[in-house]
Amino acid sequence: MLAMAANTENKQERINIRLKPQAKQVLERAASFEGKTVSDFILMTAMARAEKTIQEHEVMRLNAQDAETFINALSKPVRFNKRLLAALDEHEHRVTSK
Repeated sequence: MLAMAANTENKQERINIRLKPQAKQVLERAASFEGKTVSDFILMTAMARAEKTIQEHEVMRLNAQDAETFINALSKPVRFNKRLLAALDEHEHRVTSK
């Protein structure tokens, strides 16, 4: 009970979605199979998908040969050629750090 109360107190943000009645029925049915509220089901499902999406974009998986090639490339001194300088300039214009 304590964990549930703490979980409720920490909820501070809200997201509203509009959906067709059939979509709502599907969500209600799926949530009932898992004994969850529709909100909890949507949150659980969205969080799992969000974590998967983030991992797909932020994690690089290499086989042993590619990992060795990558490590070897990192150990060599950097040569600033035109393409690298252009890529760094493009990065500076596109990416904003928080």
